[in-house]
Amino acid sequence: MSLAFCGSENNSAAYNVDKGVLNNGCFVDALNVVPHVFLLFITFPILFIGWGSQSSKVHIHHSTWLHFPGHNLRWILTFILLFVLVCEIAEGIVSDGVSESRHLHLYMPAGMAFLAAITSVVYYHNIETSNFPKLLIALLFYWTLAFITKTIKFVKFCDNGVGFSQLRFCLTGLLVILYGMLLVVEINVIRVRRYVFFKTPKEVKPPEDLQDLGVRFLQPFVNLLSKGTYWWMNTFIKTAHKKPIDLKAIGKLPIAMRALTNYIRLNEAFEAQKSKRSPYPQGSKSIWRALCCAFGRPLVLSSTFRILADLLGFAGPLCISGIVHHVGKGNNTIRPQTSLTFILLESTESVRWRIKILGVFFISSQEFLANAYVLAVLLFFALLLQRTILQASYYVAIETGINLRGAIQTKIYNKIMLLSTSNMSMGEMTAGQICNLVAIDTNQLMWFFFLCPNLWAMPVQIIAGVLLLYYLLGVSALIGAVVIIVLAPVQYFVATKLSQAQRSTLEYSNERLKKTNEMLRGIKLLKLYAWEHIFHSSVEETREKEMTSLKSFALYTSISIFMNAAIPIAAVLTTFVVHAHLTGNADFSPSVAFASLSLFHILITPLFLLSSVLRSTVKALVSVQKLGEFLSSEEIGEEQDKCSAQRNADNHSKYQITNGFFTWTPEGSPALSNIDIRIPQGQLTMIVGQVGCGKSSLLLAALGEMQKISGNVFWNSSIPDSETGEDVSPEKETTVDTEVRKRGSVAYASQKPWLLNATVEENITFESPFNKQRYKAVIDACSLQPDIDILPHGDQTQIGERGINLSGGQRQRISVARALYQQTNVVFLDDPFSALDIHLSDHLMQEGILKMLREDKRTIILVTHKLQYLPHADWIIAMKDGTIQREGTLKDIQNSESELFEHWKTLMNRQDQELEKETIIERKSVLERKNHRRTRYSRDARLKDDEEDEEEITESDDDDNLSSVLHQRAKMPWRACGKYLSSAGILLLPLLVLSQLLKHTVMVAIDYWLAKWTSDVISAKSELEQKNCSVCQEFNHSRYSKVFSILCCLGIILCLVTSIAVEWTGLKVAKKLHYCLLNKIILAPMRFFETTPLGSILNRFSADCNTIDQHIPATLECLSRSTLLCVSALAVISYVTPMFLIALLPLAIICYFIQKYFRVASRDLQQLDDSTQLPLLCHFSETVEGLTTIRAFRYEARFRQKLLEYTDSNNIASLFLTAANRWLEVRMEYIGACVVLIAAVTSITNSLYNHLSSGLVGLGLTYALMVSNYLNWMVRNLADMEIQLGAVKRINGLLKTEAENYEGLLSPSQIPQNWPDRGEIQIQNLSVRYDSNLKPVLKHVSAHISPGQKIGICGRTGSGKSSFSLAFFRMVDTFEGRIIIDGIDIAKLPLQTLRSRLSIILQDPILFSGTIRFNLDPEKKCTDSMLWEALEIAQLKHVVKALPGGLDAIVTEGGENFSQGQRQLFCLARAFVRKTSIFIMDEATASIDMATENILQKVVMTAFADRTVVTIAHRVHTILNSDLVIVMKRGVILEYDKPEVLLEQEDSVFASFVQADK
Repeated sequence: MSLAFCGSENNSAAYNVDKGVLNNGCFVDALNVVPHVFLLFITFPILFIGWGSQSSKVHIHHSTWLHFPGHNLRWILTFILLFVLVCEIAEGIVSDGVSESRHLHLYMPAGMAFLAAITSVVYYHNIETSNFPKLLIALLFYWTLAFITKTIKFVKFCDNGVGFSQLRFCLTGLLVILYGMLLVVEINVIRVRRYVFFKTPKEVKPPEDLQDLGVRFLQPFVNLLSKGTYWWMNTFIKTAHKKPIDLKAIGKLPIAMRALTNYIRLNEAFEAQKSKRSPYPQGSKSIWRALCCAFGRPLVLSSTFRILADLLGFAGPLCISGIVHHVGKGNNTIRPQTSLTFILLESTESVRWRIKILGVFFISSQEFLANAYVLAVLLFFALLLQRTILQASYYVAIETGINLRGAIQTKIYNKIMLLSTSNMSMGEMTAGQICNLVAIDTNQLMWFFFLCPNLWAMPVQIIAGVLLLYYLLGVSALIGAVVIIVLAPVQYFVATKLSQAQRSTLEYSNERLKKTNEMLRGIKLLKLYAWEHIFHSSVEETREKEMTSLKSFALYTSISIFMNAAIPIAAVLTTFVVHAHLTGNADFSPSVAFASLSLFHILITPLFLLSSVLRSTVKALVSVQKLGEFLSSEEIGEEQDKCSAQRNADNHSKYQITNGFFTWTPEGSPALSNIDIRIPQGQLTMIVGQVGCGKSSLLLAALGEMQKISGNVFWNSSIPDSETGEDVSPEKETTVDTEVRKRGSVAYASQKPWLLNATVEENITFESPFNKQRYKAVIDACSLQPDIDILPHGDQTQIGERGINLSGGQRQRISVARALYQQTNVVFLDDPFSALDIHLSDHLMQEGILKMLREDKRTIILVTHKLQYLPHADWIIAMKDGTIQREGTLKDIQNSESELFEHWKTLMNRQDQELEKETIIERKSVLERKNHRRTRYSRDARLKDDEEDEEEITESDDDDNLSSVLHQRAKMPWRACGKYLSSAGILLLPLLVLSQLLKHTVMVAIDYWLAKWTSDVISAKSELEQKNCSVCQEFNHSRYSKVFSILCCLGIILCLVTSIAVEWTGLKVAKKLHYCLLNKIILAPMRFFETTPLGSILNRFSADCNTIDQHIPATLECLSRSTLLCVSALAVISYVTPMFLIALLPLAIICYFIQKYFRVASRDLQQLDDSTQLPLLCHFSETVEGLTTIRAFRYEARFRQKLLEYTDSNNIASLFLTAANRWLEVRMEYIGACVVLIAAVTSITNSLYNHLSSGLVGLGLTYALMVSNYLNWMVRNLADMEIQLGAVKRINGLLKTEAENYEGLLSPSQIPQNWPDRGEIQIQNLSVRYDSNLKPVLKHVSAHISPGQKIGICGRTGSGKSSFSLAFFRMVDTFEGRIIIDGIDIAKLPLQTLRSRLSIILQDPILFSGTIRFNLDPEKKCTDSMLWEALEIAQLKHVVKALPGGLDAIVTEGGENFSQGQRQLFCLARAFVRKTSIFIMDEATASIDMATENILQKVVMTAFADRTVVTIAHRVHTILNSDLVIVMKRGVILEYDKPEVLLEQEDSVFASFVQADK
């Protein structure tokens, strides 16, 4: 067939110009090519030469991206233009197919226009990004020419009688409108930017965000194409593959998305609600209104997108119906009575729609849409558009949700800053509740906003789907729909049960974690007492309860999965069987069957979403109610503190209260009454009094934290505040007498020390400028240097919730150091000495308070119980029962209140004697020892890498290291996956795999049988028509429907089997892994616990076990299902049209690379999202705890700023994660659309040329439509699986821990029942170390201890005293020598036996939650009388007797309901209960006062007269009565003799210790 621009027929009217050249159709078409050629010639050199040469040198930064006016409209018009041009090309090709020769002019101009349209938008984009508008003049000419030429063509069509019935007329009219609109847009750019025809062009700057190089989130700024396809994310995702993503890589948030911007918007909405005089300004209704007012607009946009996308989704079934119908006709089969594509007409009928004018054929839109290839292309475009709009809807909803979360969190934080102190202290609102509000409720609202568009879109989708089904299938469709709708409430019921099961699982899980935490914290004691099995079984018992709950959780999950898979099968089965049998002469063609099948697939989605949307809505309603209650809670009263510039005020006082009554709650009785005090300026005021007399309350009242009932508070502002540098002297102030003025900043150290989650240095400087000299002086005054030296990173060590827990004394000194460091005029110190020993207190008083503060003329108010410091006070306030007992100088009080003064004097003497007893040397050694013990673990912990970095990377060059990390990041953790599946056991794994394969085979078989059934119906009808038989019997459906029913039922059963198999596997693996982990950990050597952070081990039991329990099974099921569905879909398409396989290869390669890049970026962003949430939540809880301190310092603004930073970094991580997910989904959807297009084109071609049955074509297309969804889910689940398998990998790492050797060389029969009965110990040449690669801590130690001897061991910190005691229990590695007890070498004994026959009391008292009975005797071996006896020996009988329940009284976690000393006494009682002949005391009296210690010493001597007692001394005088004394130094015995002998030797080390201890 020959080619010619105007056709090559001899009598072609195309060359006829008799009626004028413009009346020749071909000439008009040729004229239409001119503008396009013009544009291509003009723009080509600029695009490819101009920018091409620049692009290699200059990388245009996004700060020059500046959208011209009408930017989005131009892109939308261009997209519409491209679509219309594709239709014009297709129309030209279809209409040209009628004539004998090819008329190029029918589609070549449209092809050129298509190229020109693409060039125009590329050209425009380049001009826009380089901000060079003058070059737009080319586009102005182009649109003008295109508009004129198209108008000429349109006018000529009208002149020749071509009307709306011809498609080309409609397309030309549309093009005229589009070119005209684009011309208007272009003229508008000139009007606004004035780049041409005006003298002065308008200078425009890019948005502020784009001038900031830190903004990397470009979604709001890029062009429409990049917005829709997330093209701007490409470079980000590629970079993520090269180096891990961190906060620096994701940059800052654009201004419009920042928490502050959104908070302002939300606050304005709240204010608007208030101004409407709503009766409940903070009630649920007004909050909803405010939220809708602030964030409603984007939600409307998202919902509109969603409804559009859902309606476009119906193009799939419509086009499938049309294509299958067309293919059926092509195969000479009869046309069914009804078809969805009701617009299709027989070719004979359409002849009258095909007319020949101007020498060429014109076709109608009906005939155009009757072409299967046209439908395939239309389906492709519909899918592209639908998927893009759907992703845009998701993105807008999620972005709105994230913005809303940020705004609400800021709103909550601002409210916290104003909360009344009584709300917190009276328990009306706990820190936990507030943190829940932030962590849970704001997220619930965010999720509600994500799912919100579904509320309006789902009804539309369901109604449209049911109507189309009804149109196709009649009444039988309604039966299918009823099946789905009836089962939807069951789904909701299952979902409710599921959340209940999850709640009960969580309760048991928390209980198990509490027990595990206790077990790990007390692991040393458990090992020394051989109690591992008791605690192991206790944790296992709770785990069993948790597993029972998990079983119901797994059951409901499997029912949910089963219903998701089975409902569509049940619906299709009932519909088709009813349709075939009940509807008489029913149309049961492939086009109807497969269109219905696709519609069912579409309908299922909203109905499954329904349960989660309803649950989310209910949760959101509850959350808003909680939020309303919180926002309406009481706020602190605005301080109306009067300025003391009044003439009558005392100018020498900084602060005074006259006739003050203060209360915590408005309706409560006054906590402080009749307060008349003045605080002298620049002097030290001390407040003293008994516990609970209102000393701290007085400070808080001064800070405005209490509610003032009556009275006046004056702050003297005439002193320049050295921090702000303000000088507001009375002369300068022209104030009225009653002028109200806010107080300045007050450095406040609260009674309970409050620390930030930051470094030691940041805690002390507390946002003030760093001054090295001052910092050093403060550190010295608070004696913090020894503590700092011992911390792993010095003063750069992170402290607070995470990191190292400091002792009470260290926390208090850091808190005081903060107050000392600040440059404020007023310093409030609330009992700063409570946790400090006498020497530290003294040093702090002299160097810190007197030297640093008083000499600086600062006003100091000190609350204290240490009365020996009263002589230093310039002013004393004595309090009693909430009132002022007396105020004045010490002399005043001595003169006027002699009785009170005498009482103070006796207390002062007693405290001074205490001071004399303890010496500096002793204090230092104790301090060193405490700190050494405290940080021995932490330093190891810090050296160990952060627990999350699970990659084991060998130490090599940096480059190698980085490349190996990147290689690790890109790899799937297959080994962990193998470990997980192998844990399921030999039976479950094959069942799991086989059931999945069988299920998907049956699913394919169901659809294949449907294809065969419908094709046979068509064939039978065709034969009947050909035979023209009126009495022939009707087609028999029964055989087909029976097989179909059997297959469907089998499919439903297999759905149940697979869902149960997956969950069962998950349960079995979860049980096995937890059991193995617990066993490994509890039997691990002590060294493991010293070198592994406790948090890291706990995380394995909490987060990782939770992932394995609840998340992996669901992800595994989803992953296997989506993968097998994908494979089966591609297999079916390839079976129907083998040609498809050629196209499959490049698509598979693209898919592989997309998922490879996405997985790495997604994992990094997921971790970043999680890790940025933690500081945010910590900041909230920190603020709640330190509210009074923050307000005292007047640091609210700084903390708010910090919150905004934390919120923004969390939000930017969430936004990038969302954008990455959309990036993946859009690409996968487009690949899916390509699969549909290729499958459609190949199957149509195959059908037309190879007579492929229309049933199989329908089958192939239905599967192709589902591919994109499955592809998405497959990659998303693969990424999730990878993150979740990290938990298995980490647990697996711990399972490799070497256990202690519990086996012994001696069998139980060889060990005497009552060994050791005498208590004789022989130590022969003993050398021990903590680990095989560490230095020895004891070197060649030899000693002999006779039965019943009392031995004392002393020495400096680190001399090996504690190691000596641990060697008896084989807690350390004995590599040389041996210990023989009562004739048996302890190395030969089983560990359990050895440790259960000895007793030890450790320095740190450890109690477990439970009863007192359990703490004394967890093995339940003793009678009550034995326990009471032990308590009596330990001086605790009267304490326990007084408790409700006596021995069964409750001990809280860590024994917090007893004092430190009482806890130590309980530990003594615990050791007495074990009637062993050898008894070791490791500094056991460190926490006990002198008097009690003396009693205990006597008890030990009498109660254990016949037992061997080894005492490691804390105070040397405690071992003066021992039979033998061992003095140790650096792991060697220095002296070994009777104490009296050693004391007689002048040069003896022991004698010098005793001398120092006097």
